[in-house]
Amino acid sequence: MEPVRVAVVGAGVIGFSTAVCIAEVLPSCSVTLLAERFSPDTTSDGAAGILFAAEFPDIPLERQRRWFKDSFDHLLAIAQSEHSPEAGVFLSTGWQIFKDVPANKKPFWSDLVIGFRQMADEELKRFPDHKFGQVFTTIKCECSSYLPWLKKRFMKAGGQVEQKRINSLQELSSSFDIIVNCSGLGSKTLVGDPHVYPVRGQVLKLEAPWLQHFTRDSDGKTYIYPGIHSVTVGGTRQEGDWRLQVDEGDTKSILERCSALEPSLRKAKVLSKWVGLRPSRRNPRVEREAVQLNGRQVAVVHNYGHGGWGVTLAWGTALDAVGLVRQCLHERRPQAKL
Repeated sequence: MEPVRVAVVGAGVIGFSTAVCIAEVLPSCSVTLLAERFSPDTTSDGAAGILFAAEFPDIPLERQRRWFKDSFDHLLAIAQSEHSPEAGVFLSTGWQIFKDVPANKKPFWSDLVIGFRQMADEELKRFPDHKFGQVFTTIKCECSSYLPWLKKRFMKAGGQVEQKRINSLQELSSSFDIIVNCSGLGSKTLVGDPHVYPVRGQVLKLEAPWLQHFTRDSDGKTYIYPGIHSVTVGGTRQEGDWRLQVDEGDTKSILERCSALEPSLRKAKVLSKWVGLRPSRRNPRVEREAVQLNGRQVAVVHNYGHGGWGVTLAWGTALDAVGLVRQCLHERRPQAKL
């Protein structure tokens, strides 16, 4: 039987997770991943990569919990295996602190991470401007290691990789039977989605090997995440801002805010500065549609718009995308056993 030709567009954490899942789960598919930029030049590469989630307004909470749990379980298995250092995936414990007591003291993912509890008053003393906090162990996934590791895993499963800018889905219609769109912010032009927009994020990498625990202010703008080779500190959340240049005003603000939470950072050396645009949307788009391309109907599966939660949700939404591809296969060959 001829393999079904599947194109995955995008080589960030969503694209590679989806490509790996399809290649490993659906052997009847021949999968090619196409992208203009690969690691280390993707938005995912600069992400702090801590597993942590916000609630999307219009997606059933049960589905969001499944996305989180599937991703957490997948990465936890890697963190507890011999692949942990090569994949850049490991456990990380720390605090999320709040200036005011939140209405919801237990987020929807609190039972999906490890050891979630409220901070004791003694623990909060070191953060005098904050009234409430949570302690938990989660996972840090460093995409500068994880993406090359996923690429290797994808190719081992028979996947093909092609570096190419895709300007329209029409370019793929004659060579592929199913197109999976994981182009993130690129979906604004690739599929004409007006609902996807950038949220600019600037981070710094510091040399501070003495730091062992993460600290995150609940506003999501100030955070300190120790990693394997450096500590990532940030950040900014500038909606609709397309600037990719480092802003020295932001650099100064990040260092001031993070040093206020962790004074030892005043002695840390700045190793690098980085800017990325989070591919944001009111809700991620994980769905399929039939599109007319060059006179033929082509199945398109979308998986983009995760904002700053791409690493957190990648494996979960990838598994959903595999389910959508499987539906497309059933409709193409209703008699085939898949």
